[in-house]
Amino acid sequence: MEPEQTAPAGTGPAPGAVPPFDAELRATLSRVETGPRTPITPGNLAEVQERDAAARPRPTLAELGDGGLFDVAELRAPGAPDGPEVTLLCARPAGAAGPLPVLYYLHGGGLVMGNAASVMPQLLREWALPLGLAVVSVAYRLAPRTRYPGAVEDCYAGLVWLVDHAAELDLDAGRVVIGGRSAGGGLAAALALLLRDRGGPVPIGQLLLCPMLDDRGRTFSSRQMAGTDTWDRTSNATAWQAFLGDRYGAPDLPPYASPARATDLSGLPPAYIDVGSAETFRDEDVAYADALWRAGGRAELHVWAGAFHGFDSLAPQARITRDAQEARTRWLRRILDTPTEPGAPAPPRTG
Repeated sequence: MEPEQTAPAGTGPAPGAVPPFDAELRATLSRVETGPRTPITPGNLAEVQERDAAARPRPTLAELGDGGLFDVAELRAPGAPDGPEVTLLCARPAGAAGPLPVLYYLHGGGLVMGNAASVMPQLLREWALPLGLAVVSVAYRLAPRTRYPGAVEDCYAGLVWLVDHAAELDLDAGRVVIGGRSAGGGLAAALALLLRDRGGPVPIGQLLLCPMLDDRGRTFSSRQMAGTDTWDRTSNATAWQAFLGDRYGAPDLPPYASPARATDLSGLPPAYIDVGSAETFRDEDVAYADALWRAGGRAELHVWAGAFHGFDSLAPQARITRDAQEARTRWLRRILDTPTEPGAPAPPRTG
């Protein structure tokens, strides 16, 4: 394993010196927590997965349809070589005239938890209706039962199939945004790299919400927020170990496994990256935006002051959550409406 980087002498934080939580978010945490935050470890991972599967809502297709508000279908795409079929949940506003733009979404859960259905109601409410787009949520395989590259290949195979069948699904193959939250944001970043390097379909944007990008756990924020963030360095290391197995920490790990390892970020779709100032992923996400700029790319970065990991899920009514949702929606609208100026180049098209 690569040695961890350490802060120069005299520049590290004093014990307990962490960015303060936003007042509304702090109040939310005090209400929902009944005891000390227990990190995920290799010893309790299986138990955590069982609890998550039992507790996380998994709405039916009828429930996702919301009384006829949305048309919802379960699609099956051929998987990667030696892999199973990939299940895609596709939902669109009922009666919307197509072809519709697409948000190809990868759920969070640290690569070890979560499911494609539970994230759909929020995505449909926030974006499908107001922006007139289809949302496709991917049921990628979870670790440690399936290790890298299983999840990444699932996401790739599903997107290639979706673009190939866009016409019959009444979708616009030239207006696909790939996105995800946390582990799903990391997978979306990895997918963008894989699509570029394999010459696959060209998304018009990548929506990376508090993305999980770096397996090495070397950043200042990963140590600063240890034991404080809702997803800290212990849980993060456990998840990466489950995902990578024997390749965890390997010096030659490819960027499709851990996007922060990428040395070439040129030629990627415009990115939206947001993260909290009081979360483990802060520094790796800021560094990724900076690397995109240095490579001549487009990235919009938001660091939400006082926000912890997953703040918008735990505190959906907080003012900072509403601000974050509005910023994401504005970016999506701009990307989907590109070009916005006369004579601006058209977004990349495929298919």
